[in-house]
Amino acid sequence: MKNNLLGIVVLTIILSLCLSSAVFAAGESVTVEEVVTIERNGLKMVATFAYPKDVENAPIVIIFHGFTGQRNEMDIVGGTETMYGRTARIFAEQGYASLRIDFIGSGESDGKWEDTTVSGQINDALAAIEYVKTLDRVDADRIALLGLSQGGMVAACTAGRSDDVDAVILWSAVSVPQFVYSGLLGQDNVLKALKSDNPEELIVGTLPWGATTTLKANFYQDLFCLSPSAEITSYEGPLQVTVGLMDTIVYPQPYAGQIFLQYHEGSEEIVIMDDADHMLNIFTGDSSTLDSAIQNALDFLKSNI
Repeated sequence: MKNNLLGIVVLTIILSLCLSSAVFAAGESVTVEEVVTIERNGLKMVATFAYPKDVENAPIVIIFHGFTGQRNEMDIVGGTETMYGRTARIFAEQGYASLRIDFIGSGESDGKWEDTTVSGQINDALAAIEYVKTLDRVDADRIALLGLSQGGMVAACTAGRSDDVDAVILWSAVSVPQFVYSGLLGQDNVLKALKSDNPEELIVGTLPWGATTTLKANFYQDLFCLSPSAEITSYEGPLQVTVGLMDTIVYPQPYAGQIFLQYHEGSEEIVIMDDADHMLNIFTGDSSTLDSAIQNALDFLKSNI
C-alpha cells in the first residue's frame, strides 16, 4: 500500500514538472531583440534588431519613426507595449525580422535634435539598408520599409533612391511636407525660416498639443527641396498606403494618401480606416486599429516578398 502511494506521489510530481515545463515553453517568446549601433559620418545610430529565433534568412522590415519620435514610438495606452515594439513582436511571430532605428539626433542616437533634417533622415535610412545587408539572419534580397508620418515620407524617398527595397508600407505618411509642417509648426515659422539667410538659426515651434520643439531654419528650408510623391515615381515595387479618416495631422484623407498612388508605378493598394487617427488610435486604450494595420502589413508582405 505504501509502495503504491509512493508511486502515485512520484508520478504526480513528474506530471506536474512536465506540465510546468510545457506551460513555460508555450509562453516562451519566439522574438529575440538586440540593441545594435550603425556608424554614419562618425556618429552612432542606435537601433533594435528583432528576429524570430528559429528562422534563418528571414525577410526584414526596416521601421522609421515619426516627427519628434524614437525607435519604439509611443506607448500604447492601457497596455504594456509600445507601438513599434508590438509591431516588431508580431512580425517576428510571423517569420519577419525587423530593424527599428533612432534617426541621428533622436532617441538614443548621437547628434542633436535641432540639427535634424528630413534629408539627413533619408541618409540614415540608406545607411540602415546597407547595415541589414550584412546581417547573417537576414535575407538581403527581401527588404521592406515601413514608416509612420514623417517616417513614411522618409520611407517613400528612400525607396526611390535605393535599388534594394522590395516592398514599402506607409502609415499616415506625409505626402506634401510644405502643407503639413505649416499646420504642425506654424506658417509664420515656415516663412521665417525661408527668409532667413542663416540656415543655423534656431526656430521654436509650438505643436498643436502645446509642446514646443526647436529646429534650425535648415529643417524648414530642406522641406522645400523634397517631394515624397515625386520620389516614389522612381520606385517600382509593391506599395501599401494606410490612412485614417480621422487624421488631423496629415490631411485631408484619404486624398493625402492617394497622392502616393497617383505617382507610383507598380502594384499598390490603399487601406482606408474610417475611424483611425494619425497614430492609429494607440492613445484610446484600444490596440485593435494598430493590430489591423499590422495584419494588413503582414498580408501585404506575404503576398509580395
